[in-house]
Amino acid sequence: MKKWIERALHVTRQIDHLQPLLLLAARLYLANVFLSSGWVKISTWSSTLGLFRDEYKVPLLSPELAAYAATFGELFFPWLLVVGLTGRFGAAALFVVNAMAVISYPQLFEFDCPAGVHMHFFWGALLAALVVFGPGRWSLDALILRRLGLR
Repeated sequence: MKKWIERALHVTRQIDHLQPLLLLAARLYLANVFLSSGWVKISTWSSTLGLFRDEYKVPLLSPELAAYAATFGELFFPWLLVVGLTGRFGAAALFVVNAMAVISYPQLFEFDCPAGVHMHFFWGALLAALVVFGPGRWSLDALILRRLGLR
């Protein structure tokens, strides 16, 4: 029995070596999602403002301010994920951007195809994982901490 447990532990330790790759892949995937959305917003700014005025109901913000905040968030915070600089902060900020998108567009729950809302939940889960686990070993955060002798 002990040999089986030791073999299982050996295998799980080998799988642990994949963690930095998986965290990097999640960071790059999420950065692409949010950068693409931000690019569409800024490329069609008049349409973006119209959507924020007529469709999206962001609480506590004027439609114009909400449009600027959402676009800024989708174009700035993904870069923090890409390089892994203040990775937890970047992931937390994008989690808020994602949550506000879901909250401000309640029609998302009314569509016949639930894929849209499910994708937001998937992105939220990945972002939450990055907040909890950090950006991983392959990040500027890890490099800076190693250089400072803190890891």
